[in-house]
Amino acid sequence: MEIITSRILSSDFSSQLLIAAIFTLLSLFLAVLAVRSRKSLKSDGTGADAVSISKACSCSCSSCNVTVDCPPVAEGAGVMMEVERNAPVASASAVVVVERGSGSGASMMEQLVPEITTHALSYLDYPSLCRLSMTNSLMRKAANDDNAWKALYHKDFTLEQDSVMPVNGWKAYYAATRAVVNVNTEFFNIIRERSLPDMSRLWFNADYVKCTHASGELFSGYNSVIQSWQLAFSWEQGVDFQVQDVKARVLTDMAWVTMKTYVDIDSGPFNVTNVFEFHNGRWYMVHHHSSVMLVDGEVDQQVMLG
Repeated sequence: MEIITSRILSSDFSSQLLIAAIFTLLSLFLAVLAVRSRKSLKSDGTGADAVSISKACSCSCSSCNVTVDCPPVAEGAGVMMEVERNAPVASASAVVVVERGSGSGASMMEQLVPEITTHALSYLDYPSLCRLSMTNSLMRKAANDDNAWKALYHKDFTLEQDSVMPVNGWKAYYAATRAVVNVNTEFFNIIRERSLPDMSRLWFNADYVKCTHASGELFSGYNSVIQSWQLAFSWEQGVDFQVQDVKARVLTDMAWVTMKTYVDIDSGPFNVTNVFEFHNGRWYMVHHHSSVMLVDGEVDQQVMLG
């Protein structure tokens, strides 16, 4: 009985030794293949060691009016990482396309259909899309796609202008709208800071400019308008407010912005319309109108600064 047991144990030990030897040989074989494939990638210039590293630079996009600092990253890698961080889940069709074209020598962006590319770029914000356009020729073509900028415009501004066909494309229209919205934001910051010199520079010096304050009083002409703001800023107590529901429409040299401003949560909003004109490379205000909305059929007695 002891002899039989020892033979069984010996046979089990031999089989385990054989299995271990097989796995060891297989591991060595795979390691050799991995080393050879890495050497071939280095020699072809397509491996990880051959990825070109962009040096640190200060990038600017003249059509977008954006200047950004670019950290040293592998060419094209930073943008794709940004997309991967912001996109929740890659679509199954994109994965299938990439797998099928992985051996064709084409890049991943070239393998994606335009709809998937536009969808992926929709997760980028304005500065990131500008950085993408400065990466390389392929990324620049993808980032300058009109549909990508249209989607970004709808995300950042409004869906009202879906039927608009900008003359210079959606990228230029987005940049112009962004500039107008920034000037409009500057207007309200000037009111909060009660800075008359800044308000004087914001308005266009012409006799046709007009300003209607929330009190209902109309001022016409540059000097009269600035004097009205001087009187408003001389009040002892300033007014804090919130600006919501901002919508802008931009033409070649004129733009208007509508919005609602709230002095506090309990009172109703004021309807505000600002009109701007483009002169000498910048936007100037030429018209401001603020009116009190009816709250339950009655006019709120609070008067906003402006």
